[in-house]
Amino acid sequence: MNFLFAWRYFKAKKSTNAINIISWISILAILVGAAALILVLSVFNGFEDLVKGLYSSFYPDMRVAPVSGKQITLTAEQLARLRGVPGVAAVAGTLEEKALLQNGDYQSIIYLKGVEESYRQVSGVPAHMLRGEFNLGSAEQPLLVLGAGVENAVGVQSDRNIVPLLVHLPNKSAVEVSSPLNSISADTVNTSGAFLIQQDFDNKYVLTHIGFMRAMMGIPEGSYSALEIALRPGTEPLDAQKALQSVLGKGYQVQTRYEQNASLYAVMRAEKWVIYAILSLILVVAAFNMIGSLTMLVLEKKADITVLHALGADARRIRSIFVSEGLLLALIGGGAGILLALGLALAQIKYKLIPLAGGSFLIDYFPVKLDPWDFLLVAVTILVIALVAAWVPARKAAQQQFGFREE
Repeated sequence: MNFLFAWRYFKAKKSTNAINIISWISILAILVGAAALILVLSVFNGFEDLVKGLYSSFYPDMRVAPVSGKQITLTAEQLARLRGVPGVAAVAGTLEEKALLQNGDYQSIIYLKGVEESYRQVSGVPAHMLRGEFNLGSAEQPLLVLGAGVENAVGVQSDRNIVPLLVHLPNKSAVEVSSPLNSISADTVNTSGAFLIQQDFDNKYVLTHIGFMRAMMGIPEGSYSALEIALRPGTEPLDAQKALQSVLGKGYQVQTRYEQNASLYAVMRAEKWVIYAILSLILVVAAFNMIGSLTMLVLEKKADITVLHALGADARRIRSIFVSEGLLLALIGGGAGILLALGLALAQIKYKLIPLAGGSFLIDYFPVKLDPWDFLLVAVTILVIALVAAWVPARKAAQQQFGFREE
């Protein structure tokens, strides 16, 4: 009944044309605000998925690291028990250290990461080769797989480099306080390829065989910087984390992919809420238009309200009619805006209508991911703002202007 009155008031011709104009302006503002919120949140979801995908190509499903210090020591029996944990698909030991990479006059400080052969099964790096092949060589004849940024920094083409690069690494077994330079191991190593994932990795990481790293640094078998673990599809990370932790004990920390990048995920969540809050201001502006429109409508329908009161309508009924009018404006504007955003988002997904400027990113168009929760969030936001905005003139219509007492 309330919406029937609201619909008739919306369609009816007003004595003052400004009421219609302000009503349509408020609808248009809600439409634009709803569409903007949906589209921006969807684009943000697309970029978030892209970044998470890039990070997941380098970071494993699970990572075992020392609670303190830089290295962990594991026996063959412990490794066998880890591989036998339900849900574990592959385990790869890694050894990571800062190193100096030289190519003639070019040099760069890098993170040299020695990995086992099973690293192919736990990491997505082999699938992101820019040139050459993912070949780490052997302990005796190692090869380097460079990040694209490192490759550029030392001035080489990894798949066709003729002159080997010079690698300097600290030797843990030959530390001399009196002569620090004697504690540095150096060797020449050829390159096999370069990977391109994300600048955080491309600009500082170089991969090689873990046996070469151990020989250069004087580190015994069974010592690692970390273990990287791949889980079988469908395995719950938290269940696997508990099982792995129970096998290893308190001297080791087992991190999920989320925990390895906790700051990244926290920043992304914060950015999304900030974007939501800023764009919601568009809807707040629309609410002021709605207040003006409903206030003028209350004055326009003064005679109708008097008749309704005479017929027995109480203050609550009068208030409900004008609140319904505000909700009707919000439903028209919000519904149209959500449908418009849905259409534009689907068109962007299918036809890549809006390109990314610059041409330096991994993709050349704005990524979009539709999330039903975003639609629900925007719809609830519109209804709440409309309800608050409509309440002010509706309450005045029911209580103050005409002397009705609320029950």
